[in-house]
Amino acid sequence: MRAAMPSLERPADVVRLARSRRISRGDHIGAYSYKVHGAGCRFVSDEGTEVDVDFAADGSEVFDLWRLRRYGLSLPEPLDVTDQDIRSAVRSLQPLLNEVRPGWFSVAD
Repeated sequence: MRAAMPSLERPADVVRLARSRRISRGDHIGAYSYKVHGAGCRFVSDEGTEVDVDFAADGSEVFDLWRLRRYGLSLPEPLDVTDQDIRSAVRSLQPLLNEVRPGWFSVAD
């Protein structure tokens, strides 16, 4: 997305640009489509891989288990795992991931 939109410094800028009406709330740019929603954005590659994130006040990406599950199901070889498997995997990645609020995670600095 950043290559297709030089004014985009970080993914959260898509939301800022859409709210200021400098871009539409949804479009296809380069190899991705995007759809701004509430506090975040869903990005989908031409191959169908989906990444849906919300953005914290500081612009960092945050995600929950539902978004991770949707990502896994959208992969070229879908990963259909249980919520418990996802929860265990996320917990095993701490301290690489921070739980920013119950059930919501971000990548650690």
